[in-house]
Amino acid sequence: MKPLWSILIAMLAAPAAAVTCEDIDHKGSSYSICTVDATTENLSLYLDDATGTPYGSFANIAASLDVQSLVFAMNAGMYHDNRAPVGFYREDGADRMRLITNPGPGNFGLLPNGLLCITDTRAMVYETLAFEADQPDCPSGTQSGPMLVIDGDLHPRFLPDGTSKNIRNGVGATANGDRAVFAISNDTVNFHDFGTLFRDRLNLPNALYFDGRVSRLHATDLNRSDRGPRMGPIVAVTE
Repeated sequence: MKPLWSILIAMLAAPAAAVTCEDIDHKGSSYSICTVDATTENLSLYLDDATGTPYGSFANIAASLDVQSLVFAMNAGMYHDNRAPVGFYREDGADRMRLITNPGPGNFGLLPNGLLCITDTRAMVYETLAFEADQPDCPSGTQSGPMLVIDGDLHPRFLPDGTSKNIRNGVGATANGDRAVFAISNDTVNFHDFGTLFRDRLNLPNALYFDGRVSRLHATDLNRSDRGPRMGPIVAVTE
């Protein structure tokens, strides 16, 4: 088996035609964003390998595939110490965790929270109770929270002068689900400013927070592959 460092080098050398990534500034902070055409690209969720062991890292996903094929990846939802999802998780039609609709501790329980749902041709962000009521097509999905933008409005608990700042990542989607935009802050930011990135700069009607301290990105466009503690659910594009 190739060492992880050689896998990472190969990953970063791969062509990144499937995803467009760039660094932008918003309200005085730097962000890396990656835009995925959900109608054509292979956007998928990854949690466990063929042995039932959590992948935990971008390199482990790449090692299970053609190492030239992983062009984008990001942590995609909160998880327990054993890397099991905190909320709803479905991968290729198989449920791993049920939908959580009640309030709870931490950012996940800061309702309203929501889900990223992925089909063969769409990537949609749903508020949790709307998803429960409508039961839309969702072959693969991951629940996280809080929602950042809900039908064009910021989460009601976000304050412009909020003092809780962190490296944060999340995802927004167009109304028809043809395009998903993933973002990670390169500076510490509060929830309000992160939400306005999706609403005001990226013009997306719905957006979902993934995580904070463990936020990481793999993007061949940016010659970037973050390393750190083991992750739970991961969203990725392969080519």
